[in-house]
Amino acid sequence: MQADSSPLESALGHVFVRRELLQQALTHRSHGVLHNERIEFLGDSILNCVVAVLLFERFPELREGELSRLRATLVRQETLFEIARTLSLGDFLLLGEGELKSGGFRRPSILADALEALFGAIYLDAGFERVRQVIAGIYQTHLTEIDPQNPAKDPKTALQEQLQGRRLPLPQYVLRSTHGEAHAQEFEIECRVPVLGICAVGSGGSRRAAEQEAARRAFEMISTK
Repeated sequence: MQADSSPLESALGHVFVRRELLQQALTHRSHGVLHNERIEFLGDSILNCVVAVLLFERFPELREGELSRLRATLVRQETLFEIARTLSLGDFLLLGEGELKSGGFRRPSILADALEALFGAIYLDAGFERVRQVIAGIYQTHLTEIDPQNPAKDPKTALQEQLQGRRLPLPQYVLRSTHGEAHAQEFEIECRVPVLGICAVGSGGSRRAAEQEAARRAFEMISTK
C-alpha cells in the first residue's frame, strides 16, 4: 500500500478513523496473516444489501425477479473490477512477492475482493449509513445507466452471441492451471476461438469467474478484428 492513501480515500469519499481497518482491507492473503478475507465476506453481504435497497428505491415498478437480475449485474466480479480500476485500487494493495511478480494488482478477482473488503472496513469504521452513502456514490453512474429492460449480458453470453452472429464455432474453455490452498484456490482459464486465432486467459477465485474474465478478454480481442 502506498504511504499516502489519501487519493484512494478521496475517491471513495471516506477518510478512515481506524487506519488499521483500511490496511487490512488492502492486504491480500499472500502478504500476511491479517488479510482481508473476513472483512471481504462482510463487505460482500453489505454490498448486496445496499444495492438491493438502491434498486428497490429507484425502480418501484419492477418485480422481484427483475430486481434480482439487475442486482446480479451490479455486484458481479466484472462490475467490481471496473469500479476498482477507476479507483486505481491496485496501486494501494499489499501483495506477497509471488502475486506482485504475477501481476496480482491487475487481477480481477483480487481487485473485486479488495473492493468488497473496503466496503466491510468502512462499515466497521463508521457504520451502515456511511457505507451506504459510499456505495451509492460509487454506483451512481451504473445506477443511472442500467436498463431494466436490457441488463448487461455476462461476458460468456456476449461472446457466444457475437460468434453466433458471425456464424462461427462457439469458444472453447480450457483449464490452464490451479494454484492456492483448497479453500482459496485461484483458477486460470484459456478461452480459445481457433478460427480467429484468439486465445485469451482469465483468472478468478472460481472456475466460472475465470471463464467470465477470459471471455471478456476474448470479446475485446474480437471487437478489434
